[in-house]
Amino acid sequence: MYHDRIVLTPQDILTKEFKVDTRGYRLKEVDKFLDIIIRDYEQFIDIIEKLELEKKELLEENLRLKTEFRNIKTDIEIAKQTEKEVTNLDILRRLSNLEKIVFGKDE
Repeated sequence: MYHDRIVLTPQDILTKEFKVDTRGYRLKEVDKFLDIIIRDYEQFIDIIEKLELEKKELLEENLRLKTEFRNIKTDIEIAKQTEKEVTNLDILRRLSNLEKIVFGKDE
């Protein structure tokens, strides 16, 4: 993902050749410093890959939780409608029973 924005790889740093002047830097110091940079780059790449994997897993979990939330919300709405229907049915039964009592109709 970030590889297109990072110019140097650990291998690029390792194989870099510098021109040597008579008054140049000490090669051992440069090599030692470049070794530290290479290790850092490897760590950065490893950290980025782990974070990308974690991000992917979190996005998948987020999507799963959103879907589960939507399903639960739908179930709640269905349950509310069912309660109203049962309540209306109960009212109709009570009215029917009252009519039977008031008007004296027996079945």
